[in-house]
Amino acid sequence: MSQVVAGPVALVGSGEYLPVMADVEHLLLQGRPPRYVQIPTAAAPEGEESLEHWVQLGRAQAARLGVEAVPVVARDRTEADDPALAALVEGAGLVYLAGGSPTYLASTLRGTRLAAAIRAAWQGGAALAGCSAGAMALTSWVPDIRHPDRKPEPGLGVVPQLRVIPHFDRFAQWLPDLVGRYLAAAPVGVTVVGIDEDTALVGDAGHWTVHGRQRVWVLTPDGRTPYGAGEAVPV
Repeated sequence: MSQVVAGPVALVGSGEYLPVMADVEHLLLQGRPPRYVQIPTAAAPEGEESLEHWVQLGRAQAARLGVEAVPVVARDRTEADDPALAALVEGAGLVYLAGGSPTYLASTLRGTRLAAAIRAAWQGGAALAGCSAGAMALTSWVPDIRHPDRKPEPGLGVVPQLRVIPHFDRFAQWLPDLVGRYLAAAPVGVTVVGIDEDTALVGDAGHWTVHGRQRVWVLTPDGRTPYGAGEAVPV
């Protein structure tokens, strides 16, 4: 009897559900059920119009890829703990956490039935992706990037060995102290990575590779090392 292996994990700087990242999402779905679970919870604080925007973007991307779109709209912890909503994750080929507020996403999902269903699907072989807020929430440490005085949230812990700065090509310019803040808070054994927009860091069976049009950066107190599309990243 063959052992079930967890699926790949994609940490995306930006571009979820858009044509520019369709190749990455196609790669993640390859050889998996054509069932694309899309979770826009991070946008819930922006209201129903924003949630519907993400649902429609997700449906359009699924249509491009020729797979079934399965929106799972959990607005708060009560909905994230709804067994019927969590059951929608079952049978997924790809589960994707979209962008918005990283701290809201982490605090809303953590410890709920939906979070457990996401982890079970991934451990059962489904691909798991998070973009921007979603990428941050898949780690174990989720700060409010724009409000450093606020206490970070524990994340979902899928990739506890990483800490992610999404939109890195923009954030590194807008918030020049951001890298220092991340590095100062990172414990031994944890790697800080910056992921540019329209770019993904994809981990599969312990090997991490860059996909997309820009770069992934490994950040240390000694400097920044860039990796481009197709290159392996030592994290």
